[in-house]
Amino acid sequence: MKTRAHTPVLLDEVIGHLNPRDGETYIDCTFGNGGYSEAILEKAKATVYAFDIDPEVAIFVAEIKKRLGEKGEGLHFIEGNFAEFESKLGGILVDGIVADLGVSSMQIDIPERGFSFQKKGPLDMRMSKSGLSAYEVVNDYSGEELSDIIYKYGEENKARQIARAIVRSREAAPIETTTQLADIVRRVFGGQRKKKIDFATKTFQAIRIFVNGEIDNLSKLLGAAERSLKDDGRLIVVSFHALEDRVVKSFMHEKSGYKPGVSRYMPEVEENNVPSFKMITKKPIVPSDVELEKNIRSRSAKLRSAVRINRDKEHV
Repeated sequence: MKTRAHTPVLLDEVIGHLNPRDGETYIDCTFGNGGYSEAILEKAKATVYAFDIDPEVAIFVAEIKKRLGEKGEGLHFIEGNFAEFESKLGGILVDGIVADLGVSSMQIDIPERGFSFQKKGPLDMRMSKSGLSAYEVVNDYSGEELSDIIYKYGEENKARQIARAIVRSREAAPIETTTQLADIVRRVFGGQRKKKIDFATKTFQAIRIFVNGEIDNLSKLLGAAERSLKDDGRLIVVSFHALEDRVVKSFMHEKSGYKPGVSRYMPEVEENNVPSFKMITKKPIVPSDVELEKNIRSRSAKLRSAVRINRDKEHV
C-alpha cells in the first residue's frame, strides 16, 4: 500500500493564508497525497472538495478520513481536472481555493510514469494516465512543432537545435525512454560547462506542460476561482517555474487593479473598473532555509495569495 511520500511545500504558509474556519467550504485543486486537505480539516470542521487527475492518489482518501475521524467526513475526493471544478460542483460558491501546481514527488519518483530523466522509464508524462503521451509528441510531432513547444513552455534558448537533434535521432529508431531523450538533449550542449540544473530539465518541463495542458488549465482555474469565491474568499497558488508564476502574477495584478502588462500566456481580459481581488502577497513567499534543508525540491516554489472582493458590485 502507498504511504505519504512527503510534506507539501509551504504547508504552514498555505494554511496561514487560507485561514480555515468551521463551516466553510474549500477546494483543494491538487490533492496529491492529501497534505493540504488534511491540514485544512485539522484546523477546522469544514468541507473540502479535493481534485486530482491522477487516479492513483485516491488511495490516500481513506487513510486521511481514518486519521481525522469525524472531521474526515468533510473530505470529498473527485477524480478529474481542477480546471473543470465549476461544472463538477454545480457552480457553488466557496470560501477558499488552493492549488499546488506542477508534478508531485510521487509521480517523479516512479520511473514508469516517465516524468524524470534521473531513472530510465517510458516517455509518458501523463498525469491522468490517459490521452496524448510524451512518446507521441517526441516521435510524431514535426521539428518546427517540437521547437515551438520547447521554447514556449521550457523557455529553452536552444529549442531549435534540440528539436533538430530529436528528429535526427528518431529517424534511426523511435525514442522510447526518458534517459534516451535526456542524452539527446545533453549532446546538443556539447562541451559546455555543466550547470547546477541538468541541461535536459527545460525540455522535459516543456513537454510535460504541453502533454498535460498545464498553462491552459491554470488560466481556466484562475477564471473559475474569480467566479466561484465568495467575498473574502481566499485564493492561494503555489507555482514551481516562471511560466506558471507569470500567469498567476499577471492575473492577480490585473484583477486587483494593478496593470503592469499582461503576460503573453494570459487570455484577453475584459476591462473592469471594479477590482475583484485584493492582493495579499505583494511579493511571492518562498520556502525558508529550514524547509529547503528538509526538501530540496521546494527550492523553486513561490506562493501568491489574494482575497475576493466586490462581488456585489460586479457581474462575474
